[in-house]
Amino acid sequence: MILSAAQPYFAPYPGFFEKMLRSDLFVLLDTVQFPRGGTWITRNRFKNDGGTLWIRIPVHRKELGLQRIDRVRIQREESRWVHKHLASLEAGYHRAPFFPDHFGILRDLLESSLESLVELNIALITYAAWQCGLSCRTVRLSETGIRAKGTELLTALCRRYGADTLLAQSAAQKYLDPQPFETKGIRLAFFRPNRCIYPQLWGDFIANLSVFDLLFCCGPRAGAVIRQRT
Repeated sequence: MILSAAQPYFAPYPGFFEKMLRSDLFVLLDTVQFPRGGTWITRNRFKNDGGTLWIRIPVHRKELGLQRIDRVRIQREESRWVHKHLASLEAGYHRAPFFPDHFGILRDLLESSLESLVELNIALITYAAWQCGLSCRTVRLSETGIRAKGTELLTALCRRYGADTLLAQSAAQKYLDPQPFETKGIRLAFFRPNRCIYPQLWGDFIANLSVFDLLFCCGPRAGAVIRQRT
C-alpha cells in the first residue's frame, strides 16, 4: 500500500494531483504549523494576458503567533479582495472553453461566509480530484489522532494505515533520512512530477499553474493530461 501526504494547498498545481494518482492513501496535513512567510496554502498562480496571475487569500496573522493550518481564518471583514480576484479570473479566462463549467466553485467559495482556510482549500482539492477522475482515498491528519512531527509523523501514518511504501517528491530526498523508515519496514519511493503540457490561453506555455488553469482549458481531458507518462 502506497501512502503520501501533503499540506492542503490553495488550488494546487497538477503535480499535487499526480501524487494522489500514484497513491492508495493521501493524507492532508491539516494540523501542522502554518508557515510564517509566503506559502502555497494561501496563494497560487493562474494566467492572464500579462502572464502570471497571482490569486492570494488574505488571512488573519497579526498577533496570533504560530498557528496550526486548521486554525487559520480568512479575512472576511471586507470583500474587495473577493471581487478583485473574481474579476481578474473572468478577464483572464472568459475565452477558455471550459471556464463556465468550473468557475462556479471558485466563485461560490470565495463569495461565501466560510472563514476556515483549510475548509476552502480542501473543498477545492476535493472538487479538482473528482473532476480529474481520481479515486485515491483521502484523509485529514486531524482525523487520525496522531500528534507526532517530522519523520515520526510519516512513519506513524504508515503504521496506522498499514502502508509499506511512503511516496514523496524527489526534492524531499535531501530531507528524509531512510533509516527510520527502513527500521519499520517502510520503503521510501520518490517521483518527479510530470511537466503537464496542454493548450493554454495567452501566448507561451507557463508550467505548474493552478489545476484550475488546466480545468478551464481542457475540461474533461484534465485527468488524461495529469496521467501522461505515469
